[in-house]
Amino acid sequence: MHAWPASEVPALPGQGRDLRIHDTATGGLVTSDPGPVARIYVCGITPYDATHIGHAATYNAFDLVQRVWLDTKRQVHYVQNVTDVDDPLLERAERDGVDWTALAERETALFREDMTALRMLPPRQYIGAVEAIPGIVPLVERLRELGATYEIEGDIYFSVESDPHFGQVSNLDAAAMRLLSAERGGDPDRPGKKNPVDPMLWMAAREGEPSWDGGSLGRGRPGWHIECVAIALDHLGMGFDVQGGGSDLVFPHHEMGASHAQVLTGEFPMAKAYVHAGMVALHGEKMSKSKGNLVFVSRLRRDGVDPAAIRLALLAHHYRADWEWTDQVLQDAVTRLDHWRAAVSRPDGPPAEALVEEIREALANDLDAPAALAAVDRWTVLQEESGGTDTGAPGVVSRAVDALLGVAL
Repeated sequence: MHAWPASEVPALPGQGRDLRIHDTATGGLVTSDPGPVARIYVCGITPYDATHIGHAATYNAFDLVQRVWLDTKRQVHYVQNVTDVDDPLLERAERDGVDWTALAERETALFREDMTALRMLPPRQYIGAVEAIPGIVPLVERLRELGATYEIEGDIYFSVESDPHFGQVSNLDAAAMRLLSAERGGDPDRPGKKNPVDPMLWMAAREGEPSWDGGSLGRGRPGWHIECVAIALDHLGMGFDVQGGGSDLVFPHHEMGASHAQVLTGEFPMAKAYVHAGMVALHGEKMSKSKGNLVFVSRLRRDGVDPAAIRLALLAHHYRADWEWTDQVLQDAVTRLDHWRAAVSRPDGPPAEALVEEIREALANDLDAPAALAAVDRWTVLQEESGGTDTGAPGVVSRAVDALLGVAL
């Protein structure tokens, strides 16, 4: 599966700062300390509907992570998956009377278009669950050899008790885990399970549903968590720098994925930092496909909204915050974009070197994009009020906003 084209990241004078970012597992800020190549895995979409603002906010957060690392003169190895076979996708395809593969391909293509328009840096590997199946099967077989699995009516489950570190990503108690498992695709009430939250690794073939040759596992399809583990281990290995996604993935997805990988390899941890973006609401409720309260990026674009304004609307909120999308949020972003573009189109302005350092410091401090935006606002106001004599400053500001914030002026 191919990703989307990369937009050019302008080179800036000087060098960025090391990223301090919030780690869900420890509950505090950690200093990211990658080697020459920083490694990041971000969980991708299940393509049964178009990209909504909640998706965009999550991918914007991890786009900033990459931009901070690139500014420190590191390379970035970014991997993202596409869950292109899963119950929600199959259910939507049946509801709409379309082929599930055609639905997945259509929505994945639209996602690529949205990411391109928003100037999100593409992953080096963009891997679908279906194409990952040949690598998933041996992992499930290995977990079985290690005594970490059991079967119920042909379905293969992972025993969370096989991982001594289970629970150290989410730090939730058993009651909270059971509740979230039920809400997020698990089956805690299924008879025969050793632990209610034990996740499925391999689902035996169901009549009328797609299935694949699982070797000794029998025909079926993979569970959700093992998909990401197989892709991450294959392309990044253990101990990569950041595991990213929305806060709704903390449990069970990232907790289970970490345990799968840790049992498979005997190493700990799977990722040095587990980083999670907040949820976006509409009309007082979390924006989600199941609720149908969605603002689609593609629809905003069709309505003539500049993608740069959409990106500024996302950047106006700290990535870990839960916030609400409103017409005013978008209008404020449009106004800000107009001010910034007017400012960089002038022939000169106040010196920009201090502003570049302000943006760098804000982003290095747990991706504080609102502080970075405020710094650019102050520069534009100073230019409007007192002008400046530095003829190179508008160009420096334009390149810095593009390179560090992903906004093309």
